[in-house]
Amino acid sequence: MRLLLAAPHSGAGKTTVSLALLLALRARGLRVQPFKVGPDYIDPTHLEKAAGRRPYNLDGFFLDETGLLALFRHGARGADFALIEGVMGLFDGKDPRGEVGSTAQVARLLKAPVALVVDAKGMAGSIAPLALGFRDFHPGVRVVGVFANRVGSERHAEILKEALKAVGLPLLGWLPQDPALELPERHLGLVLAGEVAPPLEALRRAFRVDLEGVLRLAASAPPLPEARPFLPPRRPPRARVAYAWDKAFSFYYPEALELLEALGAELVPFSPLEDEALPKAHALLLGGGYPELFAERLSANVALREAIRRFPGPIVAECGGYMYLSQGLWVGERFFPMVGLVPGEARMAERPVLGYREVEALRDSPVARKGQAFKGHEFHYARLPASPSPAWRRQGGEEVEGYTDGRVLASFVHLYLPARPEGAERLLGLASRGDPTPPLGTP
Repeated sequence: MRLLLAAPHSGAGKTTVSLALLLALRARGLRVQPFKVGPDYIDPTHLEKAAGRRPYNLDGFFLDETGLLALFRHGARGADFALIEGVMGLFDGKDPRGEVGSTAQVARLLKAPVALVVDAKGMAGSIAPLALGFRDFHPGVRVVGVFANRVGSERHAEILKEALKAVGLPLLGWLPQDPALELPERHLGLVLAGEVAPPLEALRRAFRVDLEGVLRLAASAPPLPEARPFLPPRRPPRARVAYAWDKAFSFYYPEALELLEALGAELVPFSPLEDEALPKAHALLLGGGYPELFAERLSANVALREAIRRFPGPIVAECGGYMYLSQGLWVGERFFPMVGLVPGEARMAERPVLGYREVEALRDSPVARKGQAFKGHEFHYARLPASPSPAWRRQGGEEVEGYTDGRVLASFVHLYLPARPEGAERLLGLASRGDPTPPLGTP
C-alpha cells in the first residue's frame, strides 16, 4: 500500500498531516515507511520521530525512473504502508509545468494515489473547485481524496465534506486550527526534530481520520515493476570516514551514507561542537546544517578546528561545512574564526540561494575528475567570495562555485552521490590509500 500527500502550495500543512497519519497507521499496527519528495533534510527528521523508521528522499531530478523505483523499493522493504510527503505544491518543480523535480513527477513514476492537503482556514465550498482542478489537471496524477488542515470546528468539517462529496472526492481526515499542533520554523524551514519535540501526542488526539478509507485508497495503487537493487553488492570495509554529526551539522541523504557503507566505508560520527579530537579516520565529511547558530561554540573549540586543519586525508564539505572550513564566519557584526582551510570569510545574507544544480568539475577533487558532471541542490543564506580555485562550473553557463585544491572539496552544492556513485567510489579509493589519522594529541 502506498499514498502520497501533496498540497496546492507550500505551508498548507503536509508535514503536520503526515505526522498525524503516520501515528494513526502505526496505532493500527502497521509498519509504515515514510518518504520525502525533494532535496529536504529537515522534514524527514520529524517523519522519523513519528514513524520510527528512517525516511528516504525521492527526487525525479536526481534519479531517473529506474533509480527512483529502486530507491522506493529499497526504502519500503519490510513495511506494510509507504507514506510519501510531497514538496511545495503538487506541480511545483524545476520547470513551469512540474514535469521534473516535482511531487507530481514522483506520483506518476510510482503510480501512487495522491491525497491533497488543503489549508481550509477561511474556506468552505471553495474547497471543491480547488480539489477538482488538481484532480483533473494531469491524467497521470490520480488525486483520490483530501485532508483538511486548520479546520475551525466539527461543523466546518461537515461543510467541507459535503462540498467535496459534490465533486466525487472524500474528505479523508482533518486537523483543527490549533497553534499547539504547528511546527516551529526558521530561515531554512522547520526546526529540526532533534531541537524541538514534534507535538505527536497532541496530533494523535486531535486527528480525525477515515482510516478505512485511507487504507482502501492506498491499496488501490497498481503493482510496480521489479527494480534493480539500489545499492551495489556490499564490499569489505576499506576506509574509515568520519562525518560531522551534531546540532550544527546533520544534513546528509541517508541513501548516500548507505552507498558509502556498501562501497566499503566505515562511518564514524564526530561532533565539531563537543569533541576536542577527531576519531581515527581516512577521510572527513562535513555536511550542511546551521553553523551560523552555533558559531561561537564552533569557534571556541580550537582543538577540533586545529585537528581538522591538520588532517591530511580527503575532506568533503558541503554548505554549512564549507562555511566551517572558511577563514571565519560573520554573524551580524561579530566575527568568529573557523577552520581556515579554504579562502574567504562567510557572511549571512537576507535572501536565500536555492535551486537544483547540474555542475561540471573544473579540476580534480576528492569526488570528481575534471570534466565530470554531478547533480545537486543549493539552499543557503550564506555567501563566500569568489574562490581562486573554484571546484564547479554550473552547466549551461559560466558561473563557478566552491573551492578545491585536489584534497579538499568545499562547496555550497549538496551533491546527490547516488546519482553518480563514481564520486563515492573515488572518495573511498583516495581515502584507502592513506593511513588513518590518529586523534590530535595521540603519541
